[in-house]
Amino acid sequence: MKIFVFVKPNAKENRVEKTDDTHFNIAVKEPPIQGRANRAVIEALAEYLGINKSALRIVSGHTSRQKIIEF
Repeated sequence: MKIFVFVKPNAKENRVEKTDDTHFNIAVKEPPIQGRANRAVIEALAEYLGINKSALRIVSGHTSRQKIIEF
């Protein structure tokens, strides 16, 4: 299954907001440096969905705010 994510790095708090079945807005505290924000997005989404973070993988958008994540 593919999930479409819009990421806001450098936020005050980590937050996951579901807009519909496959679209999420995720805010993370980490800056977009050396993949730290990407790791924080995976952790936040895995916790929200209740699955293991190793089951999630960024397919597209490694350097973009708009990402496609597959699990």
